[in-house]
Amino acid sequence: MEYIVSARKYRPMTFDSVVGQSALTTTLKNAVTTGKLAHAYLFCGPRGVGKTTCARIFAKVINCLNPTPTGDACGECESCKAFNEGRSLNIFELDAASNNGVEHIKQLMEQTRIPPQTGKYKVFIIDEVHMLSTAAFNAFLKTLEEPPQHVIFILATTEKHKILPTIISRCQIYDFERMTVQNIINHLKGVAEKEGYTYEEEALNVIAEKADGGMRDALSIFDQAASFCQGNITLQKVLEDLNVLDADNYFRIIDLALENKVSDIMLIVNGLLAKGFDAGQMVNGLASHVRNVLMAVDPQTTQLIEASDNTRQRYAEQAKRCQPRFLYQALKILNQCDIAYRQSSNKRLLVELTLIQVAQITQPDDAEPSSGRGPCKRLKILFQRLQSEAQPRNVAQQVAQAETITQNTISVSAPETNVSSQTSQNSPLGSVKLSRLGTTFRSMLHKDEGKQEAVPSLQEGVGEASFTNDDLRREWLSMCNRMMVNPDTNALAKRMMNVQLLISEFPHTEAVVENNLLLDDIQRILPRIRVTLAQRLHNGNFDVTLRLAEQHEIARRLTPREFLARLVETNPVFASFKEELKLEVE
Repeated sequence: MEYIVSARKYRPMTFDSVVGQSALTTTLKNAVTTGKLAHAYLFCGPRGVGKTTCARIFAKVINCLNPTPTGDACGECESCKAFNEGRSLNIFELDAASNNGVEHIKQLMEQTRIPPQTGKYKVFIIDEVHMLSTAAFNAFLKTLEEPPQHVIFILATTEKHKILPTIISRCQIYDFERMTVQNIINHLKGVAEKEGYTYEEEALNVIAEKADGGMRDALSIFDQAASFCQGNITLQKVLEDLNVLDADNYFRIIDLALENKVSDIMLIVNGLLAKGFDAGQMVNGLASHVRNVLMAVDPQTTQLIEASDNTRQRYAEQAKRCQPRFLYQALKILNQCDIAYRQSSNKRLLVELTLIQVAQITQPDDAEPSSGRGPCKRLKILFQRLQSEAQPRNVAQQVAQAETITQNTISVSAPETNVSSQTSQNSPLGSVKLSRLGTTFRSMLHKDEGKQEAVPSLQEGVGEASFTNDDLRREWLSMCNRMMVNPDTNALAKRMMNVQLLISEFPHTEAVVENNLLLDDIQRILPRIRVTLAQRLHNGNFDVTLRLAEQHEIARRLTPREFLARLVETNPVFASFKEELKLEVE
């Protein structure tokens, strides 16, 4: 006996047997019973949801000589028998994908002039109608708008947006929905029972999810799995046959992420990649899993999960262990990974970093470094520890270390009178007095302009080391960076970044300032700057004077477009990089 695939063997023959389109089939049945038939219908929707099937059933019903009161065909009259045997002269099917020219439409128009020999209507089903050319559409317009009384057109398409609006306006539109996972599972159960197959519901759930809402795809995958499993459809065999990631992997990854077990997650990822699974597919699958867990947090949204009842129960159980904040953050991180995945040159590293971030969401603040925390807080604690344990080698290093500790420990709101006593208690230097460091930058900024401030004195042993312009510039920028930590000196430090420095007569340095406003601001803290740079450069004779820049010394600031043009001129590598990526400044 000839083998027939399930998609053809179990194709619906009545409206009641159509799965997942109850609203549309009810409307069509009511139109038949009331006799209110339109001259043109447009069936649109995803692939494999029953568009052509419903068109054939509808054509059969409207030509039935003895239709039932419920709007179905009797199946016994000559018209129904001719349709079932494939010899009906009243139903014509045209594949617009291969017959999309004007000449094909003209031939179709010629056939519309001949009335039906039996039955009431001639029904023309045009499948994939969006494939018709513009000229063919235009040739079809007039007949579609005013066809003969005995003609009904049924157009079917998967891409409604490609059809001319003038065609759409002449049709009754029926939008077919994607099949739900539960509807597909229920239909596959019926097919399996008729075929005598044994099955696990979880296996049918995997097949339904793989079908992505298409019943024809589901039945094709079902036939494939049945052949592989030889009639005993189990979850493990279906996963092996379809090369689909088991949902257990996603449940395990989320459970391990809640426990911050990064190493175990990396082992799972390595095992999945070794089996040939795509890393991007794994991230998308995990994102869908987290979304389902989020839906299971509230019983009202559990129905939004397209899965079997057993799988929904598992989602609900895991949702009890997950905080909503964890799920929101995980979805955000996974979505960012999906966006960056195509542009990434090292996709595995991107996926691993993404999963590490997911595993760190619930990381406590006092976690050990080995647990995979982000570096920001750990580095801060580490640097503070090194600061307290380091042993200064000379007086200059002691002064510099005391200054750093002062900036880290003194609160901005702390009164100036308590600085010395508060810091000396916390400082590991003991003998170094903070009074030797002078006042802070903040105190200098708020000091009265008319009051002359004493220049802080340097400790003996600073030395007379030589330094270059590069050394001077490096220490100047380092000083500005330390000033930016304090909100009171942040703005001034950013402006000081552009000051030009030049060793005029070693170790004397000249600082060229662009405007009088900046010159006055720096002048107020100049003694402190001199002491700081002398300590950093290890030269007690260091001195710095300020000078207002002349007009020719002020460099014009480049616009972003000019800056890009200069980079292209001076750097051939960047020029080729810009040309390859077609970079432009907006």
